[in-house]
Amino acid sequence: MKTESTPEPALDPKLEAMVQAKQLTESDARSFLLQREAHTVLENEEEPLRWLATEYGLDFTTLDDIEPDPELLSLFPARVLLREELLPLNAHGNEIRIAVSRLFASPGLDSLRTLTGRELRPVLSPRDALLREIKRHLGVGADTIHSLEEEDAFQVVEDDHHGEADLDKAAEDASIIRFVNQLLADAISLRATDVHIEPFNDELIIRYRIDGILQAVPVPGQIKRFQPAIVSRVKILSSLNIAEKRVPQDGRIKIRVSGGEVDVRVSIIPMVHGEAVVMRLLRQDAGLMGLAELGMADRERTLFESVLAQPHGIMLVTGPTGSGKTTTLYSALNEINDSIRKIITIEDPVEYQLKGINQIQVSEQAGLTFGRGLRSVLRHDPDVILIGEIRDKETAQIAVQASLTGHLVFSTLHTNDAPGALTRMVDMGIEPYLVASSLEAVLAQRLVRVLCPECKQVDESPRADLLRETHPILRDATLYKSNGCRTCRQTGFSGRQAVFEMMPMTPPLRRLLLDGVSSGEIREAARKEGMTSLLEDGWRQVSNGLTTPDEILRVSKNEDPGS
Repeated sequence: MKTESTPEPALDPKLEAMVQAKQLTESDARSFLLQREAHTVLENEEEPLRWLATEYGLDFTTLDDIEPDPELLSLFPARVLLREELLPLNAHGNEIRIAVSRLFASPGLDSLRTLTGRELRPVLSPRDALLREIKRHLGVGADTIHSLEEEDAFQVVEDDHHGEADLDKAAEDASIIRFVNQLLADAISLRATDVHIEPFNDELIIRYRIDGILQAVPVPGQIKRFQPAIVSRVKILSSLNIAEKRVPQDGRIKIRVSGGEVDVRVSIIPMVHGEAVVMRLLRQDAGLMGLAELGMADRERTLFESVLAQPHGIMLVTGPTGSGKTTTLYSALNEINDSIRKIITIEDPVEYQLKGINQIQVSEQAGLTFGRGLRSVLRHDPDVILIGEIRDKETAQIAVQASLTGHLVFSTLHTNDAPGALTRMVDMGIEPYLVASSLEAVLAQRLVRVLCPECKQVDESPRADLLRETHPILRDATLYKSNGCRTCRQTGFSGRQAVFEMMPMTPPLRRLLLDGVSSGEIREAARKEGMTSLLEDGWRQVSNGLTTPDEILRVSKNEDPGS
């Protein structure tokens, strides 16, 4: 009697994915499983690749300690290396060692053998590490730039009136389209907030702003040749005038990536060596933080919540551009967003789309300014109003009027600290008694980079000991320093955290404002009433092991000279 064979058990999903990607065969995957401890969760592809290397007598590398030979790299077409995910490492005699993550995807290795006529020895490497190093050494979009160079018929014209039609055609070339798409996708994947394309005499530099710091992006050296076409492609995407190269232009692009939407604000300015481009990336689907996630100390959070409970008044959040003011205000709105309040925002730009909240986009070209929009908003019977920024006397006057007529108003202001917001409002032309009677609180903030949890190290330097001696909050704390690893792209940091300075408007502070004293005197009085400075709140984050003393001093060293 013939018995049915027992079906093979299903593979771990990660192993199944590796089989599908031709990183190992199914029989190898099952052999690997037999030698592992039962029921152990497979964390990543490194473990099976190490095992595979041993089985086939190959080398394995994480690529952390290997620097590929630049001359060797130049022997191979970039598009082949990128398409086949191969990275030449070094040569020994007639043999070239090639990093691969897919041992059984042989066409790529075969094509390189044909090109060089030399023996190739595969070295197994995790795919994420391999792709990271390929991009680092070949540059973003190297495959597209290489293919453009091989097209003799393709030529990027100079910025003259006679070449506009050719330049338009060049910007629509499939390779240029692909390059700009790759650039944006790469920036989004790295959590960049801005992309800078900067023309110089003999090169085109591309930089991303990540965690508030600009970082250079590796790009092929020959990209300078295609500068006009790249800028023109950005103009086409943002509906700008491709023929106008003498004056600044502003536009926007809406893109969808990985199921989410990103709003790209484009600014183009003519420079000496061509047009420079800055693209600001606003993620429309970014998850909103609650107040608990902002990282405020207990005092600041309690004061903030007390302002949210007020029926009317003004709450200002201050700080430079990029200090997280909008995120904080959106968190506040999210906290009070319910069915019994009508909330209207007027912003430039609308950075996040909030469900259940009416949002207005300022449009200077259409005549919809903050002032005009605010006057209309007041006729829509709102309970809470968010003004993106108080920029002038008109906006400030309407904000004060709205608060005095029973509305809770949130807005931002560009001042260095919380006390400076009071004198700024007066300097704008608002009477001190109106500021004193309408303002409920001011919150100043900065963003500091958070230490990478994978590589941060204990700081045992004499300077760390000195800081512990001079700052009581650090006395028993373990201080850390940044190091750098592949997870954080060698920066030592990953993500950002706000530090805060909350100043509620108490009766003594209102009296000082009416007396016309300076912001320094207001600050001194606020400190006596318990206000924690930006620097002091920064030391709290250092004592929590989140960041470094240097990060705190970078963003707040001029804010509290007395500390």
